Amino acid sequence: MRLESGTQSNKWCLRGAIAAAVVAGSAVATPALAKQFESEGGQTFSIGAGFRSQFQSVEGDSEFTLPDIRVYSSGQLSDTVKFTFNLQQRDNDTADVLDAIAQFEFTPEFNIWVGRMLTPADRIEMSGPYYALSWNQYRQPLYASDQGGQAGLIGRDEGITFWGTAGKFQYAAGSFYGVDGYSNQDDNPLFAARFAYNFLNMESNPGYYTSSTYYGGLGNIFTLGLSLQSQEDGVGSEFEAGDFSGWTIDMLSETVLGGGGVVTVEAEYKSFDAEYTLASMPTTGDCFCLFDGESAFATAAYLFPNDVGPGKFQPYLRLVENSPSDGASSSATELGFNYVVNGHNTRLNFNYVSGDANASGYAGADVDVLSLGMQVQL
Repeated sequence: MRLESGTQSNKWCLRGAIAAAVVAGSAVATPALAKQFESEGGQTFSIGAGFRSQFQSVEGDSEFTLPDIRVYSSGQLSDTVKFTFNLQQRDNDTADVLDAIAQFEFTPEFNIWVGRMLTPADRIEMSGPYYALSWNQYRQPLYASDQGGQAGLIGRDEGITFWGTAGKFQYAAGSFYGVDGYSNQDDNPLFAARFAYNFLNMESNPGYYTSSTYYGGLGNIFTLGLSLQSQEDGVGSEFEAGDFSGWTIDMLSETVLGGGGVVTVEAEYKSFDAEYTLASMPTTGDCFCLFDGESAFATAAYLFPNDVGPGKFQPYLRLVENSPSDGASSSATELGFNYVVNGHNTRLNFNYVSGDANASGYAGADVDVLSLGMQVQL
């Protein structure tokens, strides 16, 4: 099934259908501590919240920020029909709809989600900041829905996703609006897919989402994933349009040692093909431009087995290299540690980042950054 709309009126009809589906029924990642209510008829409703705060020093200039505050809610109307509605407030003090999903879950092998949700992508974008291994993971070029709002927001977009699990194979594939306006005057859809195979123990996440570490809670893991996205007229301006396509191979390995320590390795290779980029923008019109080239990163972490106070220390090292086809390469090194109190629900982080890599994929200022962060989900 494809979500296509050849005219503006068709686009609004599609949006109306999505909104109706969300109201009718649609659980995405909500924290384990979320408050749950259950009716006499068996329907459930859960509500929770999360926030991330950080103190950051960039070349001696310091500031305290709340990168985001989230409110989670989800419910189940029947064994098949569920819904999710999450909000996020960011640094600019505006509240955005993070997720609004009607979820129709039939069997482990086949399910349908409709609404505003994560587009199937690479692991770091599917894990998001709350389920990441490192604190500053967004120093690679990101897919369109993580580029500020013209093609979705915070990795989310409006569309439909089919997903499921067969044995140790997991898949998610869907169609989304992608870039809206700009180069895409004909309303061509964005197609996105992710395929993963769990060679050892199965990863366990809500729906088709991912995590970048399980702190050893799922035993030994080795998973390879392939993600693909493409959109005709997905880059450029109203007057000069170009196509976009990208693919990523990512890997997660987590090994529980005999003494109880946990070794985690996460790595990724990403390749983007964009006809218009930040380095080769159209000559006329406002541009939605993406990275063109290759990028890779690797992160290694070790979770100590013994508690120190209420939590455990997890030092890590992350290396990033971005190589655009039309610009200078950039890199970054992040050295830090997590203090893990309650998995992804409560952790502290201290890290040092040095380099010129950033989420655009093109070289920025070469700076040294110190960060002290805290993450809580209830």
